[in-house]
Amino acid sequence: MAYVEDRLVYDADSHIHEPPGYAEDYADPSARELLHEKLARFKRVEKPDEAIAKQRDPEFRAKDADEVLLRKNSLAIGAVLREDRPHALDLLGFAAQLVFTTSYLAPLRAFDIEGDVETAAALSRGHNRGMVDFCSIDRRLLPVCHVPFADIEVAAKVAREAIDIGAAALMISSECPKNQSPSHIGFDAVWAQAQEAGVPIVFHVGGEQPMNPVYKNNGLPPVPDFHGGDTNFTSVSYMAISYAPMQTLATLIVDGVLDRFPSLKLGFIELGAAWLPGLMRSMDSAAEAFRRNEDRLQNLSLLPSEFVRRQVRVTPYPHEPAGWVVDNSAPEVPMFSSDYPHVEGGRNPVKRFDASLEGCDDATREAFFSGNFADLLGPTIDRVKQPTPA
Repeated sequence: MAYVEDRLVYDADSHIHEPPGYAEDYADPSARELLHEKLARFKRVEKPDEAIAKQRDPEFRAKDADEVLLRKNSLAIGAVLREDRPHALDLLGFAAQLVFTTSYLAPLRAFDIEGDVETAAALSRGHNRGMVDFCSIDRRLLPVCHVPFADIEVAAKVAREAIDIGAAALMISSECPKNQSPSHIGFDAVWAQAQEAGVPIVFHVGGEQPMNPVYKNNGLPPVPDFHGGDTNFTSVSYMAISYAPMQTLATLIVDGVLDRFPSLKLGFIELGAAWLPGLMRSMDSAAEAFRRNEDRLQNLSLLPSEFVRRQVRVTPYPHEPAGWVVDNSAPEVPMFSSDYPHVEGGRNPVKRFDASLEGCDDATREAFFSGNFADLLGPTIDRVKQPTPA
């Protein structure tokens, strides 16, 4: 029996666990030495050989069906070995998954916002080819490719290349590039290509500007993160996750990007959703307060919150009140995600979201688990309905 059998569920957030050197091997040969040198400062997936050996152990694999949501990270089914990922989807029962990197989230962001144009472009290209190749094994796997925004002309070129090789979504950093706003009119070439192709722009947690470390100097014992270490989020540093997405979304709306590209869709993935209702209200208040002196606000065809309802989709964390987010944003905004195979997704995400949506009608639940994802993906979702090439 599959984990999900009683409904249609699309998963807006899943990952692979690339072993060291994965994207580098797909990069242009002339860029590989540079990437190996520049990536040395980043933490990589631990002990991939041990995980692969475990995946090939018949005794371990005999428990796949019982442990599909219990095994996490590199030990999860199909996290490392692409030939196993269709089996994982069969056991999960999800109709499709957006598939993100794990190993390269932080370096993709870092090279981009640091303004290292050459390295950012080289890594993005290698990463994108690797993601598309991994996902090519099954039509249900929808690869997310990265577009660096450190340079306007390079962004347009990489976006074109990613769309041409089969990107299901284009990921950009939620943090501001070094030299220009993400709303700069030069990036209209990226938005235009995405809109024409029906490919959404997505933002994903990973490597964000950390909380000011001075906040930890409180005279109290150190606090372990939720993995038990000191490199991930705590209850206080977690609060900073939404800062960059909030500023970026507000800027894109106020500077008219969503007005100029009314069919463009944005997805905020694994960035939480409890912040969005307040931001919608704040943006509308700001539009009213500053409208008199800002032509850009006078030129908007909708209220900022109305652009959100029309073009923005978000994934609540399992611990967040999804029903409250629905009530205070709109039923068409939140959508389901499992974060497979990461620990943060939990062991029973459907059950947790079902409980959180208690009191919502059937149409709202259907929108949450499938409809809003289909709206985000647009024509790309048709891939899922086509036979997988032999």
